[in-house]
Amino acid sequence: MKYTNYPPSTRPTAMGFNGMAASAHPYASMAGINILKKGGNAFDAIVAIASTLNVVEPFMSGMGGVGVALVYNSKEKKLRSLNFSGSAPKLADPEKYTEEAKNIGPWAPLVPGNVAGWLEIQETLGNLERKEVFEEAINYAKNGFPMTHFHYTMFGNSVDRLNKFPSGEIILNSGKVSPPGSRIKMPELANSLQLVANKGADEFYRGSIAKKIVDSMKLYGGLINEEDLDAVKAEWTDPLTVKYKDFEVSTVPPNSSGFQILETLKILETLPPEKIKFQDSDFVHTFIETAKLAATDRIAYGGDQSLGLTPTDKLLSSDYANYQSSRISLDKANLLAGEVFNPDAPQGSLTAVDLDAYDGGMTTHFSVADKDGNVVSITQTLGGGFGSALAPEGTGIFLNNMGDWFDLHDGSRNQIGPNRKQDMCLSPTQTFKNGEFYASVGTPGSWGILQTTSQMLINLLDFEMNMQQVIDSPRFKAIGGNRVEMESRFPVSLIENLKARGHEIVNLPDWSPSVGGGHGIKFDKETGSYQGGADPRRDGYAFGN
Repeated sequence: MKYTNYPPSTRPTAMGFNGMAASAHPYASMAGINILKKGGNAFDAIVAIASTLNVVEPFMSGMGGVGVALVYNSKEKKLRSLNFSGSAPKLADPEKYTEEAKNIGPWAPLVPGNVAGWLEIQETLGNLERKEVFEEAINYAKNGFPMTHFHYTMFGNSVDRLNKFPSGEIILNSGKVSPPGSRIKMPELANSLQLVANKGADEFYRGSIAKKIVDSMKLYGGLINEEDLDAVKAEWTDPLTVKYKDFEVSTVPPNSSGFQILETLKILETLPPEKIKFQDSDFVHTFIETAKLAATDRIAYGGDQSLGLTPTDKLLSSDYANYQSSRISLDKANLLAGEVFNPDAPQGSLTAVDLDAYDGGMTTHFSVADKDGNVVSITQTLGGGFGSALAPEGTGIFLNNMGDWFDLHDGSRNQIGPNRKQDMCLSPTQTFKNGEFYASVGTPGSWGILQTTSQMLINLLDFEMNMQQVIDSPRFKAIGGNRVEMESRFPVSLIENLKARGHEIVNLPDWSPSVGGGHGIKFDKETGSYQGGADPRRDGYAFGN
């Protein structure tokens, strides 16, 4: 179903025949393209992008963070997922945590998994030497890069957090943010990147960097120890896939909560094609209600699979999608208990179906594709701005605060505990058509990832937008109760119609990073070219090769 009345995109769609890179910073995307030009493949280029983002987007991700990936190997014609989402330390005790302790400081980090994930991909499938893929990241960390206006805002938002620890001076200048255009250097991070480039993951998990992390944990009373770091392993699994119309859409299986995206698509698939209309009030209302139903199931059934398997076979079945669709009223909005487990949910909130009884902010996303058709998509995070705000002395590596995405409440499947995996909102997607790669889209945005990605996929698969339009189009996010955050670029008539149905609309700026920073790559089989799109809500850029 193709439309022509879409708003114009903010910039031309990037094009390339020999590859494409899309990420949240132009230096990172170009680092990926430079690796492709050197003869590297997508599996090399993805690490160049990831490591460069560690430098030029230090508030979002880095070696101290966690992530997940989808990896398509065109030679084998096989898509696999790779989980390096970390886990709580073995000393994590829910009885001892407070909300503050899991948000900032030495108790907040999960055991970092990014280095294990990056190097599992590159060393298993790449063409180049490990040192080559880290060169640009090391250069920017050592010699500096200019602070953008977006950096200035994000750094400024984190001043109070960063000033709680001496490591804040990695970013700040005597406790303050330097103006846009200032040169930012991180020599300690450059040294840590060089050590990993020279010696590999062992240096991070068992060598000198590991020692500095453990020493810092001891200094500040943290939880991560040598055993936690030594146990880190990136795990290959089969992706989670649904058929959506003529497409096969895949994401990372639980403990990723990407199944919420797939459930949303399956429920929307029950609509007659003529009901799926761009910015139509009935369709947007239905989409919002669908997102609420899928989020309710994610809260009920996601999380660490050792605590109970997520019943994705039932949640993603066509029969269940039809049942969920029947719960949607076109006349009024349903109450959403919230984005996370809520023991005090208001009366009348949506509840998850008993499937046994039923029958029948700071993350980044980036992708790269090469001339041979290999494609890698990663979503990785530090959690909040600069994660825990703590960087172990001498490393320049900010540790994540993904402990904050665990619950403390009894009864939640996402309760923090020893070595537990999290209900992880990170969920890159890849879409195939007739068994061939079609597109990759993903975004940061905390729990909003799962709603933003669904919207981008509908823009791509139903509205047939080009990749930049897919990302530029205005977004919404149901956040709890009847509240829906909506960018102000939606038509006033649509917003008033939604209000009449009981939605409480919260107006966002025209371009709000709170609804994500999406990036995507599409392959056009007819022309043999790649399309790339990147989000103007942040510093995103896509480059073709």
